[in-house]
This record gives sequence, C-alpha cells and structure tokens, in this order.
Amino acid sequence: MTPAAVLRGLKPDWLSDPKVWRTEILAGLVVGLALIPEAISFSIIAGVDPAIGLFASFTMAVVISVVGGRRAMISAATGAVALVIAPLNREHGLGYLIAAVILAGIFQVALGALGVAKLMRFVPRSVMVGFVNALAILIFMAQVPEMHDVPWAVYPLLIGGLALMVFFPKVTGVIPAPLVSIVVLTVITIAAGIAVPTVGDKGALPSSLPVPGLPDVPFTMDTLTTIAPYALAMALVGLMESLMTAKLVDEITDTHSSKTRESIGQGIANIVTGFFGGMGGCAMIGQTMINVKVSGARTRLSTFLAGSFLMLLCIAFGPVVSDIPMAALVAVMVMVSFATFDWHSIAPKTLKRMPAGEIAVMVITVAVVVATHNLAIGVVVGSVTAMVIFAKRVARLADVTSVTDPDGTGVVYSVNGELFFASSNDLVGRFDYAGDPNRVVIDLSAAHIWDASSVAALDAIETKYAQRGKTVEIIGLNDQSADLHGRLTGELTSH
Repeated sequence: MTPAAVLRGLKPDWLSDPKVWRTEILAGLVVGLALIPEAISFSIIAGVDPAIGLFASFTMAVVISVVGGRRAMISAATGAVALVIAPLNREHGLGYLIAAVILAGIFQVALGALGVAKLMRFVPRSVMVGFVNALAILIFMAQVPEMHDVPWAVYPLLIGGLALMVFFPKVTGVIPAPLVSIVVLTVITIAAGIAVPTVGDKGALPSSLPVPGLPDVPFTMDTLTTIAPYALAMALVGLMESLMTAKLVDEITDTHSSKTRESIGQGIANIVTGFFGGMGGCAMIGQTMINVKVSGARTRLSTFLAGSFLMLLCIAFGPVVSDIPMAALVAVMVMVSFATFDWHSIAPKTLKRMPAGEIAVMVITVAVVVATHNLAIGVVVGSVTAMVIFAKRVARLADVTSVTDPDGTGVVYSVNGELFFASSNDLVGRFDYAGDPNRVVIDLSAAHIWDASSVAALDAIETKYAQRGKTVEIIGLNDQSADLHGRLTGELTSH
C-alpha cells in the first residue's frame, strides 16, 4: 500500500465525504442548541450558576470527542451527576464540588484501566430494554413542567414543531428536521411577537470562554475525605450511564466501540472539566439519540461540534439563542422520547412469547429508574433481579437419579446439571444414606462444579455415608471441576 493510500485510510469520514460532513455539522448544531436549556436545568439541580453547567457541557463534549471510545456519543452535564454532587455543593460550596469532579475523573480513569467496562457483559437484554424504555419515559417526564401552567400559545407551537419533525423528512433529509423545527418556531414567535417561555428565561448565558484554574479548597486530608464519597458515587453513576449509552449506540449503529477507552475517556473529560470550573458530567442519552438516531450522525465531528456550537451560540449569538421558544426544544425532546422507546417490547405478540421472568426484569428496571430518576440504580436492581431469577431457574436443572447393582452391593447416583450455591443446597437431601448399600458411586459426568458450596455439599454427602460405615467414590469430574474439588475438598469445614 502506498503512503498516499495509507493517509487516505487515516482520514476521517467527514473529510472525504461531503454528505457526511454536512450531516455531522447540522447534527452538531441541533445538539448544541438542545444542550443549552438542559445544561442550565442541571445547573439549577446542582445549585450552581448556569454558566457552570454550560462550561461542563462544552468541555465534556469537546474532550470526549477526542479521547472517548464511542463515536457520535454526546457527553455533557447530566441530571444524574447533578443529583449526586448537589448535596456537596450545598454543604461545602463550589470549590469542593469542583475538586470532587476532578477526583471523580481520576477514579474513572483508574476503574477504566482496571477493566470495569467488562462488567457490561453481565447486563441482560431485558435490563437493557428496561433501561431504554425508562429513559424514554424520563425524557418525556422532564418536558411535562414545560407544558404545564404556560401561555396557551405554547401548545400550538408544540404541535407545530412535532408536525414539522414528522412530515419534513418526507420532503427532504438534507437538513435535520429538529433544526428546521427550532428555526421555524423561533422565527414565528419573534415575528409575531408571541410571548412564550424562552431559553433566556432559564438563566443568563456566559459571555466568555472558561479559563483553567485550581479548585478553591484547602489541599488537606480533611478535604479528601469530604469529597471522596461524592467523587466515587459520581464516578460510578457516570460510568454506568455512559457505558449503557455506548452499548445502546452500538446496537443502533451496528458498530463496535471500546468500552475501556470510553471509561478512561470519561475520566479524562471530567478531570479537564473540573480544571475549567465545570460541574462534571457523563454521556447524555437524550442528546445522543438526537445526534445518532434523529440526525444520523456517526463520527466524532458531531460530538466536537456540539460542544463548540454550544459555546459559540452562547457567546456570539446569546441574544438570538435566548429568544428560542422552549416549546421548540420540548417538541424535539418529545420526539426523541417517542423514538427512543422500544415499542416492540410491549407489543402483545412480544409479551406472549417472552418468559415471565424477563418481562418482570424489564418492568422492575423501568419502575426503579422512574421512581428514583437514577438510571444507574435501575440497572443495578434490574441486573440483580435477573441474576436471582436465572439462579432459581438453573437450580431446578440439577437432577439426581440412582441405579442399584443387581447383586445389591452398590448403587450409582448420576448427577445431571450445574452445581453451584443455589442447586447444591438441595443436593444433600437427594441421597438415601440409611438404605443404600455399603458402596456408593456418585457419577458427575453430566454435571459441572462451579463453586465452593458444591464442594461442601459433596463433602457433607461423603461425611453422612462415612458415619454409617459406607464408602463413597466420586467419578466423572471434568478437568475444571476436578481441579476445584481437589483444592477444596476437606478444607471447607472445621469438623
């Protein structure tokens, strides 16, 4: 391959394809606009000035576009992170909050390097579906206050915005429908002088770029012990939400992403954000859906431009952006919530075919997320529930059958299934200790020993037979089972 061909292969898609270039720029603009009211709202939740949330969204998006593992995913200030750090800001002030953001980033880098992303393989599909559906519900619920107790003109604007996003793509897909909706509704409200809530009503936009600096806190052990619990909670919540979002984008785009790189990238982005005075953040699934699913973005350019446009719009076009009606952005988010929800998962035909346990896991995940407004808690509860259901289901698969020798001198018990803490609990009661002959063979050719509980159960069986003067021979162990049994047998009890 020639050097020129190698260089062409290293070029990003948007440099070589004008269509991709246009899509990425317009997608970045739409997301940048949508980020502004969200960042301001999350700033209010955290109890900080709106500029703190906007700075965080700017630095998170720009940095993650370079160091992140999932292309086209949007990271910015989020509600989940705001809820975690709000008490710290309330009790100790902004300096401690900024210090916690930096420490959370360090934790995320460390967790990413230790391979925490590999835990994603233990998140079942039913939890993933519940996560997506809960997210869609939360996105919609977040828009409800913007539709309550507002001037009547908000409603026709909202309906008009939704109509534009439904029908405009049928005319052309060159320009993202959400951008068209935002521009048209803004022009209408300004031209007609319609008094409705606007972006400017959410808070003042910053007039200059953030500057780097150290958090205003004493660098002592007391400070570290104060911020560490909040930083660790923020790191875990941020990674959970980011990795779940990355997995969802993988499925939507049918592409693979490095979850380890994403974990480390989230940490780097939070460290940079903290030094620039931002409130920290993680992946934003709502804005990511606008970018990937609605606008069709697929590269890092859209992520970089989302943050860049956000800051450019605030600084250079603050007065214009302030006049954007909230109805336009609410319409965009309502459309996003509708597109995000997995309607197939609740179709009667699907529910009839799905195992009851998986339906229960999906419902529990949705219920916990909606009740707590915390996606991470819902995912953890849903995953634990799925594991419990799986353990109970697998435990029933362990079976024991016996065949007595014709001469009555021995008996062979055949154990079939997976032996672990759940199934091995009942194993001890499946043998006739008093009635069996003196020679007992336990055949484990069709079984597998997974844990110490199973070895302890086999030891207990041997002990019960030994107390009656009978011998037990265990045969048929596969290599892994034999190794575990050999290392642990006789070592698990003190008597």
